[in-house]
Amino acid sequence: MSLRLYNTLARQVEPFTPLAPPRVTMYTCGPTVWNYAHIGNFRTFLFEDLLRRYLAYLGYEVFQIMNLTDVDDRTIKAAREAGVPLARHVEPFVTAFFEDRDYLRIKPASIYPRATEHIAPMIELVGRLLDRGLAYRGEDGSIYYAVNRFPTYGRLSQIEKRELKAGARVASDEYAKEDVRDFALWKAASADDEAVGAAWDAPFGRGRPGWHLECSAMALSEVRKRFAVETLDLHAGGVDLIFPHHENEIAQSEGATGQPFVRCWLHGEFLTVEGTKMSKRFGNILTARDLREEGVDPAAVRMLIFSTHYRKQLAFSDRALSGAAEGIQGLGEFRDRLARAGAGAGPDAEAGSSLDADFRTAMDDDLNAPQAVAAVFSFVRRVNRELDAGARPSLAAGALAVFDRVMGVLDLTPTPKQAETELASWVEQRLAARQQARRSGDYGTADSIRAEMAARGVEIEDTPSGPRWKIRVG
Repeated sequence: MSLRLYNTLARQVEPFTPLAPPRVTMYTCGPTVWNYAHIGNFRTFLFEDLLRRYLAYLGYEVFQIMNLTDVDDRTIKAAREAGVPLARHVEPFVTAFFEDRDYLRIKPASIYPRATEHIAPMIELVGRLLDRGLAYRGEDGSIYYAVNRFPTYGRLSQIEKRELKAGARVASDEYAKEDVRDFALWKAASADDEAVGAAWDAPFGRGRPGWHLECSAMALSEVRKRFAVETLDLHAGGVDLIFPHHENEIAQSEGATGQPFVRCWLHGEFLTVEGTKMSKRFGNILTARDLREEGVDPAAVRMLIFSTHYRKQLAFSDRALSGAAEGIQGLGEFRDRLARAGAGAGPDAEAGSSLDADFRTAMDDDLNAPQAVAAVFSFVRRVNRELDAGARPSLAAGALAVFDRVMGVLDLTPTPKQAETELASWVEQRLAARQQARRSGDYGTADSIRAEMAARGVEIEDTPSGPRWKIRVG
């Protein structure tokens, strides 16, 4: 069986077929860096990490874009209240996000575009929508998308237009629009925007992008300049983004390009605490930093997240986390027992191939991680019985390592030499990308790469003979 995924747009599980295999283009909505991301956010990021890892396991070349929303109503309000420029306010939270990502063993995305670095593509996208008659200037000077002019609006969320209300993250501007259902593409600059440095000049007036516009512009500009396409293979996020955010992304993107925006939409369910969605609004948040400070094994967090299918709500509790930690301990003991047993002839070849088959069957079925985890524990019990009978396994450790390439729940740490080589290779790749950005005058991207490297403890020194790097000590 080949990989099948639940496409929110089609409301069914479908075979996954990328536009240009083996390449897979994937956009995942990243954090809004006005504050620390909480574990509910990271449940979504972990499901996306699982998806990316499994695609790589299947042999696909994944190009993942994860944006950083560093300008919107919330970031501006927070910066204004703190009395600092927007860029200064968000930077600690960008760094914190990368630290939390690494703590939870989430593979870095291919790129992390920031909204403030893509103002030009956003202005260009608004211009295209104005030219096509899908956008108009409101009474307040902002530019709005006319929902009624896009006939298929509502396909993703399956909400009838007559049921729509003003979308999220839109200021109280009902009387400035032609229709209360329309949403802001470009907001006329306010005093608060100007005060924190969140306003830009555009042909249609000084202002800033609307939240929905940002993801469309970043996704389209990145895949267009790299692959000369305007369609993504995958777009993932939490279920709370289906409407209005992802619905509006479709309207903006397809309205401008005339092409399908995304081939397959995936959405992860909420993480709840005592039956309530984890949210800063409800005051029940727990951050990755909290867990790290408490000494929680990140593998246990991953195991807990993967114990429930990504399309089902997950109840977070200390008891559930403790159970996941016990499971990780059992897998660790099994791994150590295999190491002590050493290599040799034994009947585990069948067990190893069985694990691979059961694992793939589960994961091919819309990333059924709970079933995949059950398969590995069944494998552990079987091989333990063989070890008790005196067999000396030769393939079990390899089968376990293959499983962990996708799940990332065991501390199969490379040797220091391997780790050093892998880091050096990653640094050289990022330095080359930074140099290319600097040569093309894209200093925003260059600065973003420097921040990304700093988050992994890499310091850069620009010299007349080229950049030098070193690992920060302490």
